[in-house]
Formats: sequence, C-alpha cells, structure tokens
Amino acid sequence: MAATSETPVAAAPRRKTGRHRGEGQWAAGHFTPLNANEQVKKDDDGLNVRTRIETIYAQRGFDSIDPSDLRGRMRWWGLYTQRKPGIDGGKTAVLAPEELDDEHFMLRVRIDGGRLTTDQLRVVGEVSQEFARGTADITDRQNIQYHWIRIEDVPEIWRRLEAVGLSTTEACGDTPRVVLGSPVAGIAEDEILDGTPAIEEIQRRVVGNPAFSNLPRKFKSAVSGSPLLDVAHEINDVSFVGVVHPEHGPGFDLWVGGGLSTNPRLGVRLGAWVPLDEVPDVYEAVISVFRDHGYRRLRNRARLKFLVADWGAPKFRRVLEEEYLRRPLTDGPAPEQPVERWRDHVGVHRQQDGRFYVGFAPRVGRVDGATLTKIAALAEDHGSGRLRTTAEQKMIVLDVSEAQVASLVAGLEALDLRVAPSPFRRGTMACTGIEFCKLAIVETKARGASLIDELERRLPDFDEPLTINVNGCPNACARIQVADIGLKGQLVLDDHGHQVEGFQVHLGGALGLEAGFGRKVRGLKVTSAELPDYVERVLRRFQEQRTDGERFAQWVARAAEGDLS
Repeated sequence: MAATSETPVAAAPRRKTGRHRGEGQWAAGHFTPLNANEQVKKDDDGLNVRTRIETIYAQRGFDSIDPSDLRGRMRWWGLYTQRKPGIDGGKTAVLAPEELDDEHFMLRVRIDGGRLTTDQLRVVGEVSQEFARGTADITDRQNIQYHWIRIEDVPEIWRRLEAVGLSTTEACGDTPRVVLGSPVAGIAEDEILDGTPAIEEIQRRVVGNPAFSNLPRKFKSAVSGSPLLDVAHEINDVSFVGVVHPEHGPGFDLWVGGGLSTNPRLGVRLGAWVPLDEVPDVYEAVISVFRDHGYRRLRNRARLKFLVADWGAPKFRRVLEEEYLRRPLTDGPAPEQPVERWRDHVGVHRQQDGRFYVGFAPRVGRVDGATLTKIAALAEDHGSGRLRTTAEQKMIVLDVSEAQVASLVAGLEALDLRVAPSPFRRGTMACTGIEFCKLAIVETKARGASLIDELERRLPDFDEPLTINVNGCPNACARIQVADIGLKGQLVLDDHGHQVEGFQVHLGGALGLEAGFGRKVRGLKVTSAELPDYVERVLRRFQEQRTDGERFAQWVARAAEGDLS
C-alpha cells in the first residue's frame, strides 16, 4: 500500500500528499510523540529503569512500580508482567491491563547466536529452580524464558546471569532484540562462513547503546552462514544470509523488512553482497534507517516491514547507501535453496574437526530448570562445554567424540529429549499461550504436547518433514503463517453452540523451500478437542493423494477445499 492519501486544498485541485499528520518519522521532523508509547520513551529511556528496579522496586515490592515502567520501560530489561491466573481467553481483549497483570514477571534471557557454555546453562537452570518455580522455556528466538519471577529477586538474578556472561538487556521492548545465529556456526562441515564475529561486534556496538534504545518498535535480526537457512531469515527485520560471490567469495546476502503478526510480510532482498567484516556497519546502518524513518504515529504500522513495503527495495537500498553508509554496496547473488528440508540440526552430525554435534528436541520448547542442569552435566561429560539453542525451540551439544555419542544420546533420551524424534515431536512448536501471556486467548504448550502424543500414536509410520505451529493469539509468535499446519488460537463454537477454545487453521506455509504464507480455508475453525482428529484426517488425505516426492505445502496448494477441512 502506498503511503499517500488524498487531501483537499482550498481553491485547488486534489493532489496526493503525505499521510495525514505524517507517520511520526524523526527524519521528517516529527519529534512530537503521537501516541502514549512514544511519550513514555521520550519521557525516559527504557535503559534507565534498571536503577529504579534495583534501588526502589526490588526494595519496596510490586505495588511501588510506576505504571509507565511496569507496562513499558521494564521490557528494556526483559521483563513483562505475566497473566493473572484464572482469567479465561474471552476476557483477554476486555479487561484493563491492571486487571490482567499478575504480580509476577516473565523474564527473558537473551542468547545471541544461541551460544551457551555449560557453566552458563547450569546457572540458567539454578535460577529457574530457585526463583522461577522451575520454568525455563526455549523460544523460537534462541532465548530462554522464565516465569513466576518476583521483582524482589530480579537484582540477584541479574547478578548471577551476568557473572557468567549472560544478559537480559533489551531482550524485549522497542529495541534491537537478540541476534539469531546459526547454532552450528564455526563447526558445520557444510558452512559457507562463520558469522559469529559479526554477531559479537553487533552486540558490542548496539546492545545497551542509547543511540539505538528508542526504536519505533522491536527490531529482529539474524546472521547465518549455513546453507540450511537456519535462522528464519525471511521473517526478520534484517538478515544476513550466507552466499558465495562469484568474484569476492563467501559473504552475506542482505534481506530487510520481514515480519509476521497480523500483517505478515516476507523480507525482501536488496541484492547486496556484504563481506563478514562489514556486517556490523551495514547492520548499524539498517537499524538507523529504521530509527529515523520508521513510522511512530500508529503502533500497528511501526515495524520496519511497513516502511520497506512503502519504499520498495530500490529506494531502501539507495537511502541506506547514500545517507547512512556513504558508499555503494556490492551487488551479489541470492542464496541457494537448501537441500535439506529440516533445518533444526536435530540428530547426530559430523563437525569440521571430525567430532560430532548432537541436536535434540524437547516438547514444544518446554523444559525446566532441573532438566537444564542435567543437560549441562551431560554436555560437560561428553563434549567440550559448548551448547547451542536453535530458532526451532531445540538444543545442540557440540564437540562430542565419536566414542561418546552413544552415551550422550542415551543420557538425553532418558530425559525425554529425543535425538531421533518423530516428525511430530520434531516439527511442532508452540508459543507461551494463555498460561502466562496476557495477549493469549487459548492454551498452547500442553495442547501442542498432547497433540504430539496423539499423532505419534495414530500415525506411527508418518515420516515426512512437517511443521505444526500452535499460537495462542493472532500475533504469530509461533509463526503460524509459515507452517505446514498453522493454528491460530481463538474462541469458537462447539457442536452444542458453546464457546470453547479452538483454532483458525492455516495450511501450506513454508520458509526456506518456496517460502510463502499458508492457505486459509474459508470458515475452517477447529475446537481444541477436535484438533487431533482434524490433523489426522488431513494428513491421511495427504498420504493418499500426494504424488512422488510432493511436500505437504505443495499438496495443500492444489488440494480441493473439501480435502482440507
């Protein structure tokens, strides 16, 4: 949609002008805050709230927290209030924020590039057990997320995490969030190049830097040199994707403007090749374009994807080069389509150095503190002390000798962490859901786990790669539009006319191979109770009708509506 509207001018014909009142772009001189969120950020940088947490709120308790800090600036340090227990999904959009707020917090630990040591993971597990009632979910942004956090305990949690090099700085908020990275960077046999130095330099320059702590909205990014395209590059604000330039060799292809939520858009290529040592400069330039030109008037149009959609790739690249980098970028090739259909690195794989890495699958990213400490012990006993989280809610132990692989696999399997999982265990992810999220309408984690069990029992021989993404609301934290089967939580009517938890169904979405959004079947909604029956029915039809080698998404694109319901 073009960013213009028609405005009448006295005694003159109509002409196209900018959007009414502008879009709140700093580069256009629109510094007056145009909504409450922008006013909160202008009043005080979110980074400054840490001092108040440590010296006031942690000392005086939850009731002492200023509302603008509670529902705004505390996000700059990874803190959200969680949902008050017992509030059903029908009240999500009805109750005021203070009615939804529990006096406990979600706390997100950012793990840039998914890189962890066993010492770090052990501390993460200990904090979970001591302060978070055992909670510790692995997210699809490579982070770990706690619940049940008391404000009184936050300074001590920070002290313990930071003592081992971890942080919650800008894990949430209108900030540069965690930088996704290939979880096998620097070790995979098929790697194009290792993006780790770029991620480390981006962290050093940007995270906690007041120059980038007031963005129009959140800013998601990724750097990966893996040919598996393992960081969901199509749905980040900026992504650097490994490619080989015919003249200059290995580098990165630059993508901008991806994002899902209620207005999904896939990122676009700028057609530019970026060498490894220039990635931090280009990242800084892209985030600066967003800061200065991003739309701040309407919060639901404030993501970078809307600016990219209005400008187009050629104008975005021109502004990036002329106004920020002050030099042209080198033209370059697009990434090749991945050979592998799974890109989560689950299983046993040989490293460049002859050792092995072992990827495993929890159920829908749900683990707990006790399990994390046991994983740390296993990794310490069998590897070099290095682990990774993935962008698919999985984990990996690195540097395992061939003699140690079988023992490690047995130890993980004893913890119900599958190294050779079914397609359903491997391909199902779920967001936080109504258990803790104030935006959610339905339960997700337990629903996803039970769906896995049912499908494994009903379809034991199903062996095709398949993604099933379960989301508790329309905001798509679990990427429903780009899943083979995407389930968007909402309230629906059952056969008796009662309002119950259920899902709108998206079918045939994909990332990597022929990336695109799923197909919505007109009027198709499924109650939570009916979900296993529905998924089984559709997968059996796929098995009956598919041609040789046909993927589920390809079948969905040609299937009759009746076969998808």
